[in-house]
Amino acid sequence: MPVHPSSSLSSTVLALRRAGCVFAEDEARLLHEAAASVDELSSLVERRAAGLPLEHVLGWADFHGRRFAVDTGVFVPRRRTEFLVAQAAALAPRRAVVVDLCCGSGALGVALASASDAAELHACDVEPAAVRCARRNIGDLGHVYEGDLFAPLPATLRGRVDVLLANVPYVPTDDVGLLPAEARIHEPRVALDGGGDGLDVMRRVAAEAPRWLAPGGSLLVEASERQRDTAVEVLRAAGLSPRVLVSEELYATVLVGTVHVPAVGTVPVGAAEQSGIPPWGDPAAAPNAPAQD
Repeated sequence: MPVHPSSSLSSTVLALRRAGCVFAEDEARLLHEAAASVDELSSLVERRAAGLPLEHVLGWADFHGRRFAVDTGVFVPRRRTEFLVAQAAALAPRRAVVVDLCCGSGALGVALASASDAAELHACDVEPAAVRCARRNIGDLGHVYEGDLFAPLPATLRGRVDVLLANVPYVPTDDVGLLPAEARIHEPRVALDGGGDGLDVMRRVAAEAPRWLAPGGSLLVEASERQRDTAVEVLRAAGLSPRVLVSEELYATVLVGTVHVPAVGTVPVGAAEQSGIPPWGDPAAAPNAPAQD
């Protein structure tokens, strides 16, 4: 049964304020609701006051209107990323095939699959702790793989993915040390550090995305406002049609890269070899082709 004595609640608020927690009142209520005894409450407050993220203390994070398990050492889904999920849901066709790269807890993929009535959900992460956590959250809703980016995904997904979520790290290496201690110390660096300009992982994802996306399918990623122009060029260089979506309320910048849909009668790049049709289309239309009877 939750611990609720008002005197204890005020003591918890005071302890959290002394530890520098900005939302001490709200956090205190959540800790009291989570604790089944005074001893457990004391342990929760001690861990939070020591700097452990609230979500790791509670064991869950609130994302897109539902609670997701978040284990210690797993990247905590940010509220601003709800904007990315909303944009993905708006793009997803009925019975979409969804892939969630760098899935962390799996919250993004589950939220999108639920919002869009997805036919298939596939998620993967390179961190074993994240994979274990995602498997609990995703359950029978989809499949979770351990490995680097696209590497563990089944080859049968190539050319079939309607929506590719990639919550890639985009903090420049030199800026990681400036992050709040909650993230810098308690979340895996691989989920934060995006390389020199913060876009190294995005480049890798964008370069491979066209091989996995279905015609008209889209890759969605986050970036900071100062990275948006460079990120647009990253998507364009990969052969994707880029656009930028911004939520000032959530301070979120989302980039969408969409695969061009070939005009009727043309053959998509790479399809010619599979179909036996030459790159120029109809054999009768080949350069210097003999006249047909």
